[in-house]
Amino acid sequence: MYGLSWQIVPAVLGEMMSDPDPARSQRVMEALVKMKKLDLAELEKAYGKTKAA
Repeated sequence: MYGLSWQIVPAVLGEMMSDPDPARSQRVMEALVKMKKLDLAELEKAYGKTKAA
């Protein structure tokens, strides 16, 4: 449809991008610009957040 694409953006992405630690938000941004589809696990990995097992 007219070449448009859209995605649902995870709420946590805003928190990651506005983190007080600029290195963390920069890593998230660098990971984000490489993605065609959002991969929350990869964004959390770049952010430095580990999933509890």
